[in-house]
Amino acid sequence: MVPVPLCLLLSVTLLAVVVAVEAHEATGGDDEYTWPQWKVPLVRNRRTVALSSPGFTAKPQGELNGTCGIECQRRLPEPSLADLEEFLSYETVYENGTRTLTSVSVQGLNEVNAWPAGNSSSSSKSRRRREVYGTDTRFSIADKQFSTKYPFSTSVKISTGCSGVLLSPKHVLTAAHCIHDGQDYVSGAQKLRVGVLKEKSRRGKGGKGKRGRGKGKRGKEEDKEEKEKEEKDGGNERKGRKGKDRKSRSGRSVEVEKPSFRWTRVKQTQVPKGWFKGGASDGVAADYDYAVLELKKAQKVKHMDLGVIPSVKKLPAGRIHFSGFDDDRPGNLVYRFCSVSEESKDLLYQYCDAKPGSSGSGVYIRLKEPGKKKWKRKIIGVFSGHQWVDVNGNGAQQDYNVAVRITPLKYAQICYWVHGDSSECRDA
Repeated sequence: MVPVPLCLLLSVTLLAVVVAVEAHEATGGDDEYTWPQWKVPLVRNRRTVALSSPGFTAKPQGELNGTCGIECQRRLPEPSLADLEEFLSYETVYENGTRTLTSVSVQGLNEVNAWPAGNSSSSSKSRRRREVYGTDTRFSIADKQFSTKYPFSTSVKISTGCSGVLLSPKHVLTAAHCIHDGQDYVSGAQKLRVGVLKEKSRRGKGGKGKRGRGKGKRGKEEDKEEKEKEEKDGGNERKGRKGKDRKSRSGRSVEVEKPSFRWTRVKQTQVPKGWFKGGASDGVAADYDYAVLELKKAQKVKHMDLGVIPSVKKLPAGRIHFSGFDDDRPGNLVYRFCSVSEESKDLLYQYCDAKPGSSGSGVYIRLKEPGKKKWKRKIIGVFSGHQWVDVNGNGAQQDYNVAVRITPLKYAQICYWVHGDSSECRDA
């Protein structure tokens, strides 16, 4: 009997775990496991003005400090309509380095279903750190036959060192701090790129056959840029396995092929003003740690839609899922799921094991579509990462795992950024 390769066993085990988790989440009643239908407000552009070009002087942030979290925000007054319009105004930075500021108006806010306050008990018990300890509950998805299939294929790598998720063929949702530190854009944001997992390697095509012929000058230039990016970002991880891979790929091998990326330039980035430091947004900056990147080239990969859920913790399973590119597992997509410990109307605290590099991952859950038997995954948050949070407003810091929730207002804004037409964004 031919022995089964360990890598194949691990891949099958991962698939079995994902199927088992989703089957367990699908054992409740219809009402408990159906996407709620929401009317969302309209977020419309009011005025756009040109700003000076950014300095691109900020350094990428490994973790955030001094964040006003759930307990701290509980003492803040409810924002007024004018405050919300200020927070949802946004900057756009274009590929050529120019920048604009767009102010917005919010309409129909009183027509929206009441969004729960989500107050949770201010427990003083310690919460798990982002740094893994004890049993590591993450799953490395090393085999392309899984990492390039939905939903894992929606995860992307940001050239500044973070992760993201595809919202459309040309739009990526990620964390704002991956490209902006609250005062300036990070140095790598000037020539921002997004890496999408690719199913087939160029290796072996060699210009022969149908797929290797007919490339024009532009196609060759893109291939050259892509190759240079892969060599820059993946050189270290390939050194140890270079000879081994070449040998195994020359013939039929049972070894899995590591994920590789197809890099695409970013045409423009959009960041809400609520993330910027200074002014009224200081206390709520953590709520606006999200950004959307528009790609120059549409990706032929299935994307994941946005969703709005009033309470994750009250779901019978209460679990969230996300996949990203953790720094300690280079070249691998890392998947995890866990329960939500506390939630407010804008933030989620959870117990997922994670490492730097996973920030910006799309947090999703799986529920039934209304009136249908079909189940659908939707993004309900952005993994912000490990943060040192001001718990009681007295300067004492405690570390948390934090995700930013997609609220009806944020849904309206992000949907407008993606579609460019607010009338397409009235229902969530």
